Amino acid sequence: MSQANTEPLRFAPWLILLGALTAIGPLSIDMYLPSFVILTQQMGAGIQLSLASFFIGMAMGQVLYGSLSDRFGRKIPLLVGLSLFVIASLACSFASTMNELIMGRFVQGFGGCAGMVISRAIVRDRCSPTQVAQAFSMLILVMGLAPILAPLAGSWLLVAYGWQSIFWFKSAFAFLCLMAVYMTLAETHHDRSRPLKLKKVMSSYWQLLGNRTFMGYTLASGLPFSGMFAYIAGSPHILIELQHLSPTQYSYVFGANAFGFIAASQLNAYLLRRGFSMLRLLHNTLWLPAIVSSCLLAIELTGVNSLSLLLIGFFSYIASLGFISPNAGAAAMANQGHQAGTASALMGVLQFSLAALIGAILGAWHSDSALATLSLMAVCGVGGLLWHRLILPKTDT
Repeated sequence: MSQANTEPLRFAPWLILLGALTAIGPLSIDMYLPSFVILTQQMGAGIQLSLASFFIGMAMGQVLYGSLSDRFGRKIPLLVGLSLFVIASLACSFASTMNELIMGRFVQGFGGCAGMVISRAIVRDRCSPTQVAQAFSMLILVMGLAPILAPLAGSWLLVAYGWQSIFWFKSAFAFLCLMAVYMTLAETHHDRSRPLKLKKVMSSYWQLLGNRTFMGYTLASGLPFSGMFAYIAGSPHILIELQHLSPTQYSYVFGANAFGFIAASQLNAYLLRRGFSMLRLLHNTLWLPAIVSSCLLAIELTGVNSLSLLLIGFFSYIASLGFISPNAGAAAMANQGHQAGTASALMGVLQFSLAALIGAILGAWHSDSALATLSLMAVCGVGGLLWHRLILPKTDT
């Protein structure tokens, strides 16, 4: 394993590339959201299942890439995953039925998750534990351009060239990332002594599942983060169909919320550089998604129909994750240097398994209101706060 760097952390080409690799996930999710209505009209019901299948692919793939990257290094599994994503994106563009699209999205997720899980492991390889939260905040700045620009680009491509062009763009973007990894990214994990045996791999995952600190921070972030996926899956229905925003207006709203996420993550990095405690910031900001999501649900249950309150609530919930995600992720990874790939994979598996469950529930919960989405956001927001308070010892907060 590479020696962790203790110098002040600055933007570097390798960090920007990791941000682009991490952005493949949100790009794959957000870019085709404006096409939900048209895809439903052309292929029938089940579009939210295509989102759930993507999350399932991401969850399953991360189990594989985490172990492979700990055994064979970071670069080769990353190239394999990106190649799969390129092929699957092209396959999605030729889908003629919803089942074909769902299968293509599953393979997309299975390949694309390599960029996410291995990027976190590379950060852990190259950075000291105190730098990891700052690095994650920097990654959010780069990858955060995806949810700002992706819906706008998706809306433009949809109008100009049809929904298929959205998947052509994804394939081209992933191919450029693949070439950049091949030509410029240095290997950071040189210890190849870790055995790749099923029993040993499963033992490592089982050990992490029993690690109170790792699981405490992983799900304290993962539960509120799953609430964001409820917003992603449900917001086209709420804002376009119920509140009558156009796809372009929806894209502006989605981009504004993503900007809030980025701004919060950069404020988090600034506060960390100023000496604020990473764990104290996490402790204090976990209240935000719990309170905001509960208020949104209460507004829905009382029958108040206010676009302004919805927009303020969505923005506040998403922005709060800019504090929670990097701090909880860094705390979970802090003592996992010897198995950073495996730990990063399990973090992703748990987060995207929850996201897949959210997508499946929304797909099965047929509602003409915002109740399903807001209920799931409240469960996730409050659940993250309770998990953190009940599972982690008070000395960690």
